[in-house]
Amino acid sequence: MAAHHPTLIAGAGGVGRVVVERLRAHDVPVRVLVRRDDDRAARLRALGVEVVLGDLTRPETVAAALEGARSMYFAMPVSPDHLLAATVVASVAREYGTLEALVDLSQMTVSQMTATSTAESHQQRLHWLAEQVFDWSGLPVVHIRPTSFLDNPLFTTLPARTIPARGTLELPFGSGRTSPVAADDVARVIATVLREPAPHVGHVYELTGPRTLDMTEMAEVFARALGRPVSYVDVPLEQWREETLSTIGLPSHVEQHILTMCRLHQENRYDRASDDVERLTGIPARTIEEFVAARRDFYLG
Repeated sequence: MAAHHPTLIAGAGGVGRVVVERLRAHDVPVRVLVRRDDDRAARLRALGVEVVLGDLTRPETVAAALEGARSMYFAMPVSPDHLLAATVVASVAREYGTLEALVDLSQMTVSQMTATSTAESHQQRLHWLAEQVFDWSGLPVVHIRPTSFLDNPLFTTLPARTIPARGTLELPFGSGRTSPVAADDVARVIATVLREPAPHVGHVYELTGPRTLDMTEMAEVFARALGRPVSYVDVPLEQWREETLSTIGLPSHVEQHILTMCRLHQENRYDRASDDVERLTGIPARTIEEFVAARRDFYLG
């Protein structure tokens, strides 16, 4: 890919940052759209990245960022503006872009949704609608649908509080099974697709960890990885909301999304397993034990 035809990365935090690093490691020219010219932008420039200022909800800045780009990665944090941003990107890319691929970071819950389903969160509904917009646009789209992230505070920050204090993993998941995936593994898939996008256009990839397990099994995995006893405590959802989630100070849209994720775990909606990470990258998705063991000091304080 010529240097004047970069890959546009919209969203260089979390997964996007690792995507940038992996693309630059293969000398792929990268342009990143950021909202502020801050320290993070400076670190991106240090990787040889072109940084442009803009906002995914402002068509004029999206058009400027798309100029000359041949592929794009679309992602946003959990936000009520997700559908607006997706619609802006799709409409501007149709009119001004010459994209060979648009890689959309969605959610696996979309795979189980319909046009009229109501059990999901507002954010999950926005992802479903955004996928419809991208598909209707006629753009060369690839949908990436990860399950819940291992890097999510549900599996990181919160256990890092309760494991040192009480030796417990405290979540309102009931007996539901889950298969969280590491953000690094999702980034590996996205970088692989962006490097050679043509074979992937029109495909949907569902990304999970290597196997599903219930929370008692997950606590056992944490115990092995940390070398200390860990047990699962199933907390009633409303109690967990009042005593844990409400103390974090999250926006209502984000809080509603997290509560819905917990309820869907209770309903076993996350009991899904896919080998797409290994099939696309040649390397299996990392296990929960590997993920936790690599962060032992974080979890034990």
